[in-house]
Amino acid sequence: MDLMGPNESWNLFKSVAFANEALPSELETIGKRIAEKCHGLPLTIVVVAGLLKSKRAIEDWKSVAKNVKSLVTNDPDERCSRVLGLSYNHLTSDLKACLLHFGIFREDSEIPVKKLMRSWMAEGFLKLENDLEGEAEKCLQELVDRCLVLACKKSIDGTKIRSCKVHDLIHDLCVREIQRENIFIMNDIVLEFDSGWTYLSMQKMQPFKCRTKIDYCHRGLFRALLTPVHRQLRDHDSNDLLKQTHSIFSSFCNLPINFLKSELIHFKLLKVLELRYIEIDHFPVEILSLIWLRYLSLLCHEENLDIPPEICRLWNLQTFIVQGQQTYIVPSVLVTFPEEIWGLMQLRHLKLPRFNLPDCPSGSVDKGRHLDFSNLQTISYLSLDCCTKEVIMGIQNVKELGIRGYETDSNSILNNLVHLQQLEKLSFIFCFAHFPASAKAFPATLKKLKLESTFLSWLYLDIIAELPNLEVLKLMGFACDGEEWTPNVRGFTRLKILLIEDYFLEYWNATDDNFPVLERLVLNKCHNLKEIPIEFAEIHTLQLIELTRCLPKLGES
Repeated sequence: MDLMGPNESWNLFKSVAFANEALPSELETIGKRIAEKCHGLPLTIVVVAGLLKSKRAIEDWKSVAKNVKSLVTNDPDERCSRVLGLSYNHLTSDLKACLLHFGIFREDSEIPVKKLMRSWMAEGFLKLENDLEGEAEKCLQELVDRCLVLACKKSIDGTKIRSCKVHDLIHDLCVREIQRENIFIMNDIVLEFDSGWTYLSMQKMQPFKCRTKIDYCHRGLFRALLTPVHRQLRDHDSNDLLKQTHSIFSSFCNLPINFLKSELIHFKLLKVLELRYIEIDHFPVEILSLIWLRYLSLLCHEENLDIPPEICRLWNLQTFIVQGQQTYIVPSVLVTFPEEIWGLMQLRHLKLPRFNLPDCPSGSVDKGRHLDFSNLQTISYLSLDCCTKEVIMGIQNVKELGIRGYETDSNSILNNLVHLQQLEKLSFIFCFAHFPASAKAFPATLKKLKLESTFLSWLYLDIIAELPNLEVLKLMGFACDGEEWTPNVRGFTRLKILLIEDYFLEYWNATDDNFPVLERLVLNKCHNLKEIPIEFAEIHTLQLIELTRCLPKLGES
């Protein structure tokens, strides 16, 4: 079943709580509030309404409204637990592991899907080795279809889930099942003080709750996932918590990495290291000993981060993320890779504010074999001047590419993109480059294009219009320069979604022939645009026009 809306929830609640009785007016308002706090889960609504069926004092109802969840948790018949447990028990082993992974996050938190799926891949929850991303998407969709996971945000074309969460009762189920320690063990790494010494120790997991930042810092600095003793460990390793630990996630505390650096060398089998709440000023060399690492996420507060040549030791690495303090114009961190980065053949996802990638080595020890990132799926943001033919030929299988840069000495460097025959999604941010003079210089496979602060002429979009498979075009702030857009070609033959965010566009002279299959038009912050082309009424595929922070006249048009 799908989750219920407010009206459906209230009708179900009434039918159970009052059956054939008349509804007392003084209980209606408080009853609707209780029904709303069940978050649309029919099972919760039935249990809560059933427990209130024999109570008519408004004080009892107000007490329940304050904490609906505790009433369900303390239900003597454990109806919710039994039914949700049944749903869980019918899952396959890989789906069970994927669902339980939600238990490491705080209750009611919205989780970016890409981060979630890349964690699943690194943890080894998925079976298919050749299409890990496709397998992860299938697992997530199956959990959504079973209403165990809620889709929160979707991509602009509605085809991809961008963020998700679980109902608080499902979260409780995950934590309970984790505590059984069948699939993995979850512990907290906490800071201990003894006789003037400060050290880290591991304790039994305490479920994440909405504690204050200060209170949580005293509780646990990191969350650790461990392999159960009965799985994948030799007998003499079974009592070694450090060897059992395969994942470490930092919590809220903005601590110096010194608290963890000296300990890292002992976590020899670590697969996931997520330190996005701990600032670094250089790459921690202690990480280089973690040869089984598949997922690495760091936070850097310096302008430059140089990756050492020994990065090649992390030969299992699949995902590498660096975050910085983002400013509007300049990314706060420039990451520079050594040539040895090309030795990481398992790499699938690079997400960095901006990074320099050296040219791909032309040969290697085994008689000139060309090194490349054959498994690399997504890259952002590659420096503009690194889009050389040597680099582009080394990332030929990439599906998503973000390019960020300023001016470059080469007038034709972006022509190299034509070699990316698997590319579906392309983004340019702060690129003041000479864009290709022909649509044929772009990969024909391109489906989504995003331009931001590129200051292109509106006339250049006549070239973009000729891209044969383009379905989504996002023109973000300062993508184009000028006040008037008059398309001159009958293009955009497959464009379904057009997003324009432009402060200066005043006149848009277009016809239905320019956008023959457009389904969705999104206009955001178009402060000077007064009219949508009247011929758009003839676009028979058009389903939605969405205006945000635009002139009232635009809405009237």
